[in-house]
Amino acid sequence: MKEMLKKWGLFSLIFLFTMGIVAGCGTQEKTAQDEKAQKTVENVEGENANQEFPITIIDSADREVTIDEEPESIVSIQASNTEIAFALGLGEKIIGVSDYDNYPSEALEIQKVGAQDINAELVLSLLPDLALVTDYHYNTHPEILKQFEDAGIDVIVVGSASSFEDAYEHIEMIGKATGTATEANEIVTNMKQRFDEIKEKASAITDKKKVWVEVSPAPDIFTTGTNTFMHEMLEAIQAINAAEEHEGWVQLTEEEIVQLNPDVIITTYGYYIDNPTEEVYGREGWSEVPAVKNKQVFDVDNDTVTRPGPRLIEGVETLAKLIYPEVFNK
Repeated sequence: MKEMLKKWGLFSLIFLFTMGIVAGCGTQEKTAQDEKAQKTVENVEGENANQEFPITIIDSADREVTIDEEPESIVSIQASNTEIAFALGLGEKIIGVSDYDNYPSEALEIQKVGAQDINAELVLSLLPDLALVTDYHYNTHPEILKQFEDAGIDVIVVGSASSFEDAYEHIEMIGKATGTATEANEIVTNMKQRFDEIKEKASAITDKKKVWVEVSPAPDIFTTGTNTFMHEMLEAIQAINAAEEHEGWVQLTEEEIVQLNPDVIITTYGYYIDNPTEEVYGREGWSEVPAVKNKQVFDVDNDTVTRPGPRLIEGVETLAKLIYPEVFNK
């Protein structure tokens, strides 16, 4: 009722304002002002619709979840969901995060409530309106999620993501569940525009470089094959993933990697290994690898190339500038 009164009051104000102009103008002006007033009303109603509850969504577990009121407190038990929530402007509503949440810096000051293993007792003591959990939690801790729901906590399952489209869907779903659908749409639109600009710029590249990606250091070196963010990013900038014959995250030996002869090597573990590029340059038997010989080994922020959230677009922009500086640093 309150929302209806707000809308009616705003409509009345716009209507009276329009009538005042009409009284002193001709027929042509009247038509123009009427159209403008109507557009204003539509815009206001569109903005208010972003906040209308109850709202029903289908989450990643294919469950129909109805949220009766806009959440005022949120627990996010996944770093990517926390990033998304902060980007949507929900930072002040977040009262619990996972043990591994590290971005933005404000998340470091929020109560930790577990990771793969949820501290259910702590979450229940916080009694948030909404809990953002993962498909792992849904598959392994269904009894805990039921406890949350029995306590009146709305539970949204946000599944795994391996593509930009997955990330877009998650941003939009969380936006809809929290009354920030407009903000979610703006974030996704911006990401898509920037991604399209990168692809357009890269379309002129004909001499494609082969790129080897390391997501863990020696001796157990893992890389990312197809169906990963890194593979999609490399394809977008017209680079060749040296591990394109493999799917997902896979382990290769140093001998196998050297034989691939990559032009560029990207490491993503500089946050826990000192001087990762120097470690690669110093490997025995790697001196003739083009990337090593030409000093084309770079470390990038792991979270921006593997974590499904708004910063993925920063990751692909960084890769583009490192791999093809002559194209993307202009």
